[in-house]
Amino acid sequence: MKIGYDAKRIFHNKTGLGNYGRDVIRILTDFTEIESFYLFNTRQPTVNRSIPDVKTTIVYPKGWFWKKIPALWRILGQWKQINENELNCYHGLSGEIPIKLKKQRVKTIVTIHDLIFLSHPHYYKIWDRIIYKLKFNYAVHAADHVIAISEQTKKDIIHFLKVKPTKISVVYQGCHNAFKQQFLEKDVEAIRRRYNLPNKFILNVGTIQERKNALTIIKAIKDTTYHLALVGGEKGYAKKLKKYIADHQMERQVTFVKNISIQDLPKLYQAATVFCYPSYCEGFGIPLIEALFSKLPIIVTKDGCFPEAAGPHSIYVNPDDPKEILEKIEYLYKNPAIRAEMASKGYDFAQRFTDQKVGADLLAIYNKLR
Repeated sequence: MKIGYDAKRIFHNKTGLGNYGRDVIRILTDFTEIESFYLFNTRQPTVNRSIPDVKTTIVYPKGWFWKKIPALWRILGQWKQINENELNCYHGLSGEIPIKLKKQRVKTIVTIHDLIFLSHPHYYKIWDRIIYKLKFNYAVHAADHVIAISEQTKKDIIHFLKVKPTKISVVYQGCHNAFKQQFLEKDVEAIRRRYNLPNKFILNVGTIQERKNALTIIKAIKDTTYHLALVGGEKGYAKKLKKYIADHQMERQVTFVKNISIQDLPKLYQAATVFCYPSYCEGFGIPLIEALFSKLPIIVTKDGCFPEAAGPHSIYVNPDDPKEILEKIEYLYKNPAIRAEMASKGYDFAQRFTDQKVGADLLAIYNKLR
């Protein structure tokens, strides 16, 4: 079997969609018998993240015109090279597939991660919403099959883009293997000391932007001794957080952690006491899976996709209620036995997101389309 992929995000995105694409290739290399992977890339990689190269061929634009305008090649020019390589199917990993100007013999699949720009449009500029709607709507209707990363995303595809349920399969994401390791106590302690964190602290991981709702955690711990570590790239929303922190003299209660490596982030998870994630909306919520594999008890938003990712043994809250969030933090801090039970049962729940399961689900779809 020979599978092609839209690999732009694999080679040019450090987080999110890039991690998803790299994990797909790694998982399928390790856990399936697929012979060849063709990664269609517009230009030389800008992200230094390794991918398996044993079965992998990187395909660049061919011909002076497409090399001159690689973004157009990604939309219109790939089909000649897709057909030349006699692929069994082509998989758009991030909501897009090349436009078919004529009937093609290669089957196509597209993964849709979320439709937040439709379900929560106020987080997006109007032109971004228009462009995303055009791209995603074309992809889900032109593709032979659609992969949703959660049942919630599947419902949104059916509702907003009017796709038949039978055309959509849910394949959950996993997380990087680094989060599945148990680190030595001295290594975990070294990370805690590096960032000058107390023995107990609350952890939140994800881009610091409005829909992630970290401000509610900060409001929850105001006038307490609890400490919060925020991990993620900073958007404009971070200024709002820092102003609130300064206005309430909370500088010693909140630590901003930036540019932490994939080798050290799992140690930070294992150093934490509680994972708090009152996000308003996600496609799935990979940090929740990372927390489950790290055996860290979770406090998370009660609606949307979150119960799918966090499972039945996490604690669910109203993301707009700082008082409720504080009550749950206090409850877990005061009850180490409850924390341990949640961590153990959460880890068991996380086994549905293993690499083997993800690989088997993806392979089943590829085989179905052959």
